[in-house]
Amino acid sequence: MRRFLLVAGLFALAVGLLWIGQGTGTVPWPRSSFMVNQLHWAGYGAAMAGFGLVLIWQSNQ
Repeated sequence: MRRFLLVAGLFALAVGLLWIGQGTGTVPWPRSSFMVNQLHWAGYGAAMAGFGLVLIWQSNQ
């Protein structure tokens, strides 16, 4: 279970950071993405990254 939580947490953290980058326009990849320069996606990314950090923290308990 610990390994699953760690892998899921790392994945959620990576996706959240990507969404933050796309939402703020820092990472305009892929160019055709509907999420580029849409600030509400940066908020969703922050929530996802926070969730990933919680999963990573839980995997170490």
